[in-house]
Amino acid sequence: MRFWCGKGNRMEIKSYEDLSGLEIDTLKEIGSIGTGNAATALSQMIGKEVRITLPEVRIMGYNEAIEWIGGPEAITAGVLSQLGGEINGIMLSVQQMDFINLVLSNVLGRSVADFNMLQEMQISTLVEVGNIMISTFINALSGLADISIKLTVPAFAVDMQGAILTVPMAAYGGQSDYIMTIGGNFVCDNRQVPCRLLLSPDIRSLNFLLRKLGVMDE
Repeated sequence: MRFWCGKGNRMEIKSYEDLSGLEIDTLKEIGSIGTGNAATALSQMIGKEVRITLPEVRIMGYNEAIEWIGGPEAITAGVLSQLGGEINGIMLSVQQMDFINLVLSNVLGRSVADFNMLQEMQISTLVEVGNIMISTFINALSGLADISIKLTVPAFAVDMQGAILTVPMAAYGGQSDYIMTIGGNFVCDNRQVPCRLLLSPDIRSLNFLLRKLGVMDE
């Protein structure tokens, strides 16, 4: 599938700030499709119907992104995978407590009161869920753009959100101070829990992706 919505008027961008309205709209459509697939994967994982509200896809500065997911000092869990192949970068699934308990209560039959209570089996479950969501999102992106993307074994961390976001900042902050954020709410059992994904391809990969999607000149 290609997004034949008109060619760009330039050869490439040098930073996220250079994205045109058309290019951002295309990335929003990718985000919507990817999170919809992630909701389906989560539904299969926990054995219950899971929907997602209309996701919001934005290009944010790192500090703005940290505030968007709850502030720099809020404790959260993160599952992170590096992207390789035709696209290089990272993708991070931010798991706040409501999301963690949605998963744990349905998969293991037990919830936790705080992050310090997480045990090895519970962490393994959260890593698996994060990996499935990231993989599902990336598989949708690969299919839409007809490209090959490889994922590393996911890493898991519990820390202040500001510290967790230092990983993409350290990896790509020299290229841009911006990151692609994808957010919505999973709806399950008449409850809404936040879905927060952060995607940061490097600039070369972003240009390649936009060309493959047909919204930038070859």
